[in-house]
This record gives sequence, C-alpha cells and structure tokens, in this order.
Amino acid sequence: MRKKLVAGNWKMNKTADEGLALVSEVVNMVNAEVTAPVTVVLCPPALYLTTIKPYLTGSKLALGAQNCHEKAAGAYTGEISAPMLKSVGVEYVILGHSERRQYFGETNAQLAEKVNIALENGLTPIFCCGESQEMRENGDYVGFVKGQLTDSLFHLSAEQMANIVIAYEPIWAIGTGLTASSAQAQDMHYELRQHLAGKYGDGVAQNTSILYGGSANAQNAAELFSQPDVDGGLIGGASLKSRDFLTVVKAA
Repeated sequence: MRKKLVAGNWKMNKTADEGLALVSEVVNMVNAEVTAPVTVVLCPPALYLTTIKPYLTGSKLALGAQNCHEKAAGAYTGEISAPMLKSVGVEYVILGHSERRQYFGETNAQLAEKVNIALENGLTPIFCCGESQEMRENGDYVGFVKGQLTDSLFHLSAEQMANIVIAYEPIWAIGTGLTASSAQAQDMHYELRQHLAGKYGDGVAQNTSILYGGSANAQNAAELFSQPDVDGGLIGGASLKSRDFLTVVKAA
C-alpha cells in the first residue's frame, strides 16, 4: 500500500514565536485526533528547523526542509546543504518547487544534482513538477511534466526511486484562487504513474506516493484525495492555520 503523506510548506511565513505556536497546535491536534496511517511532514523556514525539531520528537510528525543546495559544502554564502539538514534531524526536503524554478531559475539538471545529494544523505526528496497556465492551454503539458521527471529522476536506480515522493503542482492553481478539479488532478497523477511504470515497472510506480500540490485546502482536500492516484498533498496556505491543516490531514 502506498504511503499517504501530507506536507505543510510554510514558505516564507511566520516569525519564530508564531512558528512555535503553530507547531505546538498542530502537534497536539494530530496526536490527539489522527488515528489513520498518514505521514505528516512540517516544512518551516530553515531558520526554525532546530527550534521546531524538539516539538516533533515522539510525535506522529516528521521534519522537512524547503530546499537544499546541490553541493555538500563550499563557498555558497546563504545556502544550506543536505548534510547540514540531516545533522539537525531533517527527514524530508522539498526540491524543485515551482517558486524555486520560477524565481531562482532552478533547472532540471540542477535538480537532478539536488536529488542525488539528498538521497546520499538519507533525506527523502519531495520532488515537485508541474505546468504553467500558458503551457496548460497551448502546449503538451503532459509531455512537459513527464519531461521534468525524466530529466531529474530517471537517472536513479529502482532502489533509489523507491525513496522519492513526487508532488504535482499545477502552477496555474497556486495562489491564483483556481484549483484543478479532482478529475484533472487524477488524470495527471495517472499519467505520471504510467510514466514511472514505463521506466521502472509497475512495482515501483504503484508504490510511489504522488501528492497534489495545487492549493489544496480544508474545503477541497477530501474530494482531491479520494482519487485513486492522489496520495496526499503538498500544502501551502492551509498549513499556516492549524485547524485547516488538521482537516487536510484527516482527509488523507
């Protein structure tokens, strides 16, 4: 059975005190109210990783980072490496988020390096892929998103691929007020799973968790997560409100 997973991506939000208050609420709610087998990952700003980690110890939640550099160490001012993340108890790392691709010019080749360094350090990558509204309307958007997987993941062995989580982000539905319909989400998740099967076989494809990352929230999560190839969500805005996030987790 594929792992059900919900990851909360706080992005560049919350002060230190606000972050601790939020994580305390989320941990208490999840521990008290979630009994189903779902993995919950919190991905706060890197500045807060070490202060939040103790709150998660002994809980049902895991700690994730929002990014890492493709090199293990070096003269890269302001960057954070995979070995650094591992050393403070991080278990997951988001790679290739649409905002990293758009604002910081991250390429498929660069993301392949990031995937490698994350795996080498025992981190589970949450690898993001997705298409813009222009691509959705005018191009081969399915082929485009499949190409992101091919270029950044398909150098991996089947054993390595078993440690990857994929998050499909319809970029046109992030922060725009739009959301992909459950059928649109299912169609793309199915296509990505078939693409994995073509490379690695049905065993790997059927065991790879594919998350929906397009503005899932407390109102639409249950419908989205009911689809057979949607295994949870990479959650942005709804992860900043404890009760909304809990509702999403329960939906998974």
